[in-house]
Amino acid sequence: MSATLYERIGGEAAVNAAVEVFYRKVLEDYRINRFFDNTDMDKQIAKQKAFFTMAFGGPNNYTGQDMRNAHSRLVKSGLNEEHFNAVMEHLGATLTELNVPANLIAEAAAIAESTRKDVLGQ
Repeated sequence: MSATLYERIGGEAAVNAAVEVFYRKVLEDYRINRFFDNTDMDKQIAKQKAFFTMAFGGPNNYTGQDMRNAHSRLVKSGLNEEHFNAVMEHLGATLTELNVPANLIAEAAAIAESTRKDVLGQ
């Protein structure tokens, strides 16, 4: 059986590093940082680590809401395609910065992209 993306990307340490860098980029981005104004970032980071771990084929300890429900409040406050694109941009830039090989970045991006319709409530 072939290794999961989670294993090939570097497991827990890699996911943890990626989420930390990712949110630094997101919170510095004027296009999307307002969506996190009232967010407990420690909890958000922990949820994102669990979600990426599960989504990339690692141990499933994710106990958060599904993507549609988790983002419905944000959709009501204007979350749209441009915002999703900005998040995708930061995911790619984060993995590039961490020297993840391009083929694994493409795999991770495809997984993230698969959530677009639910995140945007479409």
